Amino acid sequence: MRPSFKAPIRFRERLRGEDLTALPDHALINVIRLPRAARTTPWALISRRFLYAILLIVIVAVLVWLDKDGYSEPLTFIDAVYYSAVSLSTTGYGDITPVTQTSRVVNILIVTPMRVAFLMLLVGTTLSVLTEDSRKTLQLQRWRKSVRNHTIVIGYGTKGRSAVDALLAEGMAPSNIVVIDDNHEALAHAESRGLVAVHGNGTKSDVLRVAGVSRARSVVVAPSTDDTAVLVTLSVREINPGIHIVASVREAENQHLLEQSGADSVVISSETAGRLLGIATSTPSVVEMIEDLLSPDAGFTVAERAIVDDEVGSNPRHLADIVLGVVRSGELYRLDSPEAESVEPGDRLLYIRYADDTQDDLTEAARLQEDDL
Repeated sequence: MRPSFKAPIRFRERLRGEDLTALPDHALINVIRLPRAARTTPWALISRRFLYAILLIVIVAVLVWLDKDGYSEPLTFIDAVYYSAVSLSTTGYGDITPVTQTSRVVNILIVTPMRVAFLMLLVGTTLSVLTEDSRKTLQLQRWRKSVRNHTIVIGYGTKGRSAVDALLAEGMAPSNIVVIDDNHEALAHAESRGLVAVHGNGTKSDVLRVAGVSRARSVVVAPSTDDTAVLVTLSVREINPGIHIVASVREAENQHLLEQSGADSVVISSETAGRLLGIATSTPSVVEMIEDLLSPDAGFTVAERAIVDDEVGSNPRHLADIVLGVVRSGELYRLDSPEAESVEPGDRLLYIRYADDTQDDLTEAARLQEDDL
């Protein structure tokens, strides 16, 4: 049972904030950064279309200069460029005009369509720049209304990025992962991977609410310091009492603080790394295997699956998979415990899976082995 813990008043005052939640959606454009296939700045958009406009002017100028004898006066190339710019911009001073049939046909069939294209470039660029914020606001509104059952990663440092790698390797869609960090470079990296990035401090409840923590499925707390992890966990648990929180701490002595703050699972990063370092001095192959098991995208990995009907009542040691434990009603039982002597309906198995195997392959293999027995 999760321990009951209420944040002290001084913490609650610090954690509660309504600054961002009180803002309209258009004011959150620079706070919530939705992933896009290609991000183009207004200046880049203007520069590219300006080059297109110059190209049109040059093409028309060349056409006019090649037919320089078909106009009201002999034309130099500068005159042709002048006529092209004046004509395409619809200024039309009238000092140079086509007089032959050929030059007029060229103006009708080529120059006039290019004039329309030139105007479309100018108007389209202006509209694109002016409506960029409006499009972002509409996308942001749709995202805030539809986002739910997502995972929030607070802190996109080394631990946060590794957590995201594991989530993606397990098949979670990048759009279902929201990253909270106050570092712009970290958020730009997250956005480039297709993640939703929220700029802000994860200890503030208004930032968490903007990230949709009230409708999220789980939260990964991975800041750089343990005291920040405690404050973040308190804030998340205060907003969403039923959410699943996984937190990381550097020191084991702070584990109970995270558990009292409301964390469901606590990972001690420094002690885990220290144990691996100690083991590596005598048996490096063990560390290599452990790292292989913790890498979900290659080799072997530790996974969890539901049991099939034929496995009910069987001893998990005799199943096709290498079973490490049985998960029953949210509790994990190792194979040496009496509760794990036989598999019961509704149980889930913690087992070693080859990364290239799919869940359908594993289920079918288990059924075939049961049939053979």
